[in-house]
Amino acid sequence: MGQLIAPNLRAAEVADASSLTALALEVWFATYVRHGINAHFADYALSHFTPERFRQWIDDPDRSLIVSQNRDGIDGFVLMDRNSPDPVNGTVQTELTSLYIQPRHQGRGLGQALLEAGLAAQDGPVWLAMNSQNSTARAFYHAHNFTKLGEIAFKIGDQSYPNDVFVHA
Repeated sequence: MGQLIAPNLRAAEVADASSLTALALEVWFATYVRHGINAHFADYALSHFTPERFRQWIDDPDRSLIVSQNRDGIDGFVLMDRNSPDPVNGTVQTELTSLYIQPRHQGRGLGQALLEAGLAAQDGPVWLAMNSQNSTARAFYHAHNFTKLGEIAFKIGDQSYPNDVFVHA
């Protein structure tokens, strides 16, 4: 494990949109694309993670986007959506949409700090969906008192990927 650092957390600003886009693309490809980048995954990621979409999320009063800022720039973020019922039974309204840390900054406490900040800003339980094969994320969320609520299929185009849904009460 790397050296534990005290992150500087703050609310995202519209000016952060391009940095957040680049970070999201870096983390998403590093996490989910294991055998080479093809158009299927590239098209999805490039259409989903855009500066315009991040600007919309930052401006949305139902969402909170908190970033970790080091001396050179943003190295992680957590995105929460308070108007997103869970896909299993629809009773948990707040989704932890994304918790992304640049790979080279993982293992130093940023994920925990961002998770705690995201959870502290919510009233009530929070749910998230994660790829069923992501054992690192599974261990992280279990260690932070998330429990499995159910399973869903995450779709990209005409392909489906098993996801586990977890809840933190």
